[in-house]
Amino acid sequence: MSEIAGHPGATAVVNESYSFACMRCGHGWEQSYEIEHHVDGDGREFVQYMVDGRVVPSPLSKPTCANCDNHVVRIMRPGRVASARDAAHQQHRTPAAGPVEAPRAGDGVSTEDHHWHLADLLHVFQRKAS
Repeated sequence: MSEIAGHPGATAVVNESYSFACMRCGHGWEQSYEIEHHVDGDGREFVQYMVDGRVVPSPLSKPTCANCDNHVVRIMRPGRVASARDAAHQQHRTPAAGPVEAPRAGDGVSTEDHHWHLADLLHVFQRKAS
């Protein structure tokens, strides 16, 4: 088998991206990997995950939250974290200028600040029923 230029010893290189969400603290992030396929001296195949030219652990084996170091992390297809952030941003836009009616006491509208919970952040990841 021949080597791939710029990847010593690699017989194939695949680029993959994943989205991650920590189920403990709600932190979300995305990461792209170069996955190098190799063959050892005994003819056994193995892969190395690379980020910025450095070997890193497989994100599929035991992902770790960079925010809280927890290992209860959901792995999703790429773009899920970005789409959740976009949806949250769209949902909380400032209304257009103009006359606004203030809510009256007792009409069920809370005037307190909204505190985010993990469920608030992850609801966009749930699949819609067909």
